Amino acid sequence: MIRSTSVWRAGFGSSSSLFQGWASCINICTSRPVHAKRTTCFPLNLKLIPQSMERRILCPAYIGRKPNPHNYGVQSIPNTFSMLNTRSIASDNSHKTRSRRSEQNETRTWLQTIYPYARLMRIDRPIGSWLLFWPCGWSIALSAPAGCWPDPMMLGLFGVGAFVMRGAGCTINDLWDRDIDAKVERTRNRPLVAGEIAPFDAVVFLAGQLGVGLFVLLQLNWYSILLGASSLGLVIVYPLMKRITYWPQLMLGATFNWGALLGWSATQGSVEWSACLPLYVAGVCWTIVYDTIYAHQDRVDDLIIGIKSTALRFGDNTKLWLSGFTTAMLANLITAGLVCDQTWPYYTSIGLIGAHLVHQIHSLNINNPKDCATKFISNHQVGFLLFLGIVIGTLYKTNSDDRTKSATTATSSSSSTTGGQLSAAVTSTRNIAV
Repeated sequence: MIRSTSVWRAGFGSSSSLFQGWASCINICTSRPVHAKRTTCFPLNLKLIPQSMERRILCPAYIGRKPNPHNYGVQSIPNTFSMLNTRSIASDNSHKTRSRRSEQNETRTWLQTIYPYARLMRIDRPIGSWLLFWPCGWSIALSAPAGCWPDPMMLGLFGVGAFVMRGAGCTINDLWDRDIDAKVERTRNRPLVAGEIAPFDAVVFLAGQLGVGLFVLLQLNWYSILLGASSLGLVIVYPLMKRITYWPQLMLGATFNWGALLGWSATQGSVEWSACLPLYVAGVCWTIVYDTIYAHQDRVDDLIIGIKSTALRFGDNTKLWLSGFTTAMLANLITAGLVCDQTWPYYTSIGLIGAHLVHQIHSLNINNPKDCATKFISNHQVGFLLFLGIVIGTLYKTNSDDRTKSATTATSSSSSTTGGQLSAAVTSTRNIAV
């Protein structure tokens, strides 16, 4: 026993001490001869085996038996947690994962389907929708009664209409210019040129856009419906002008600023030409300014493929031409303000617009496409400044009208007082004479 105990507590680093321990334990553990088996030895100094289990492992009688996992500190799985439940939970999780992946794939496929149509409408470039909306907003705000805000319902309708009809105009433009866009560096990745959308699908999409635009137009009065429908010819013909004349920007201005007439008729029932015509002309001049700057991005490609634009027409004299159109724009805005009895906030906004455009033209580099694009986008600020000036100027009309009425009342009261005194003096003179 002493010998066996010494073997059990001996170091377990070599196989010789292990087999000596086996030989000593044969008579103690069992009377049957046990042949030594080749096993893997682990040193006890690693403390992988608890000391309470050393005798069971070293004794050959326990070789081949499955040790109780509880002795190693391993917790057993409860009986209530069966393998069937585990598999079912795993199956449920995998089903949820597959469902989530399928939903993601469907969402990705859906987005990939509508993305080319969004690019066809230029949703990723909203500046065009703003430039189409601002003349409508000017006209609606200018037609508001003194001291009143512009009609929010009309602003909302024209905002939706500007967004939809600008997209329709882009679709028409891309259908006409498929052969041209493929030759221009900036436009060769458009959906119709790249084959992401078939021409027939684009026509069907255009019909849907025009349907939405017609629905918005039908919310207005009949005068406005007829006036708005008459602009559809300009929308269709404009893309062809770059093949015919060096003034396609003039046709674009006539199309984009139709809202200057339509906004007034939508709120008043008809067009006040003395106010709306100067506003419309100012918008056309403004469009020639910003779209000429925009056209300088494609000047080299336009020369190669034979496309005409005011950028090519003006050439090195672009800044001089743009200064002339800016002057004409400001003069017509002042005329429209005088007709509508606008107040000083309106004319202040015109001064800020003039300063903005002068700086824009002076700092313009027509040979730098990136600078041209930046200057073009900054025209959004011009539209906003004028709209803000019209709104504040119309609200300020109340104070000026009140002052005018009070001054008129004071003048009439003083004149009546003077007249009464004069009549009393005449009456007293007559009494003395009698």
